[in-house]
Amino acid sequence: MASKSVIIFVAIAFLSIVSAKDFIVGDDKGWTINFDYQTWAQDKEFYVGDKLVFRYPVGAHNVFKVNGTAFQNCSKPPLSEALITGNDTIVLATPGRKWYICGVAQHCAVGGQKLVIVVNPVAMSPSVAPWRSFGAPTQAFPATGSANSIVLASFQSIIAAALAVFIVIVV
Repeated sequence: MASKSVIIFVAIAFLSIVSAKDFIVGDDKGWTINFDYQTWAQDKEFYVGDKLVFRYPVGAHNVFKVNGTAFQNCSKPPLSEALITGNDTIVLATPGRKWYICGVAQHCAVGGQKLVIVVNPVAMSPSVAPWRSFGAPTQAFPATGSANSIVLASFQSIIAAALAVFIVIVV
């Protein structure tokens, strides 16, 4: 009986990872000033394993992960902690509230370039949270390698379906 429980636990954990989503912060606007990130985030559900992708012109902006106080005050950490590639991906590894700001000039304080989200824990039961659809990562505009993302998502869907069949047969 213990082996069935382990198989079910591993299967659920695997399906949660497979169903992780990529969220392009700001959708087609990207990471920029004068955009309402609170409204952008309010209708989204973030889970452990999801990714935030911050897209912006290199040199125009940056991304800092900060705490609640630094978020409210738009206080940036040392520049060495900045993400600066223009296509920065952050994996949401733990549940809880997460804060992000732009540290360029007054982009946070005046331009409103800051984001706060709540990351939910990985659902351990379909009755706790709805399963996500297995598809391509959520993207508002194509990224480099987006065809690879579609192939990877398709592969993940096939693996998830095979795993589900295996669980039904074994259990």
